[in-house]
Amino acid sequence: MKKYNFNAGPSMLPREVIEATAQQCLDFNGSGLSLMEISHRAKDFQPVVDEAVALVKELLQVPEGYSVIFLGGGASLEFCMIPYNFLIKKAAYLNTGVWAKKAMKEAKLFGEVVEVASSADANYTFIPKDWSVPADADYLHITTNNTIYGTEIRQDLDVPVRLIADMSSDIFSRPVDVKKYDAIYAGAQKNLAMAGVTIIIVKDDALGKAPRQIPTMLDYRTHVEKGSMFNTPPVVPIYCALENLRWIKRQGGVEAMDRLARQRAEIVYGEIDRNKCFVGTAKEEDRSLMNLCFVMAPEYKELEKEFLDFATAKGMVGVKGHRSVGGFRASCYNAQTIEGVNALVDCMKEFESQH
Repeated sequence: MKKYNFNAGPSMLPREVIEATAQQCLDFNGSGLSLMEISHRAKDFQPVVDEAVALVKELLQVPEGYSVIFLGGGASLEFCMIPYNFLIKKAAYLNTGVWAKKAMKEAKLFGEVVEVASSADANYTFIPKDWSVPADADYLHITTNNTIYGTEIRQDLDVPVRLIADMSSDIFSRPVDVKKYDAIYAGAQKNLAMAGVTIIIVKDDALGKAPRQIPTMLDYRTHVEKGSMFNTPPVVPIYCALENLRWIKRQGGVEAMDRLARQRAEIVYGEIDRNKCFVGTAKEEDRSLMNLCFVMAPEYKELEKEFLDFATAKGMVGVKGHRSVGGFRASCYNAQTIEGVNALVDCMKEFESQH
């Protein structure tokens, strides 16, 4: 039976990306050595990093004056590194979910933190509107997509201070006006690569202003100056990212990814809104195109486990919602296919017909 992967992350990758990466793990560039065992300073690996950086800049139209770096680990480390490098006295944070809250917690170790708005009281079911940023804030931090609650900021904000974004779960799913940001960071395991690497796009002249000594490994300037090679980078995840960036380009770039995301979302949200058994959890105007969250309608609430078992038996993988929300979550990152979302919709329709 065919499986359809709706996991929230690590998530689905294009099959050709998996196969190309696996092939290099057996024999990297005909060297007779595995990608997993070569030196990161081998002459054949530097071109991998160089091409990956070039593709990031090409796909997102990164302007001059910005650097692209790859660091080991996930985005959670950046919750600390961002204020370490950018917070001088005061930072502003928009609290739209668990990950935004965790980022805000780390920033409080380095200075004053202002929560400009929060939707926590409504279990993060919407993106706050009509808020303002203190003019003396060193930066505003936003989390563009909220995997747990299924909300998304899908436009680039205009704010009077430096803008920093955690784009872990929607980077490369749409065009981004990079020049509006001083830093963008993203764990790779949603839309870019396998787990183990984080991408940071940083404005060069924004670095070096924080009034503190920064440990060498936690200073973005270290990694900019060394081209992501200060220490041993996560070689295989970076190569996987390269293959995925090539794939995105072949598909037509982030503009094509945006069109596909909207098409998938229209199919799934259309069925959620039509089907008597289900209701969406996020406010309609803030619905994520990456993580489509829904629960059983109140009169069918007792059927939650039954539907999960039914969907699993039909080949749907990873559709169980986060424990803090319950219900279901269809994560539709770049690699998710129209076939996959149609299979989920067929499953939902069949379940409805039985009740």
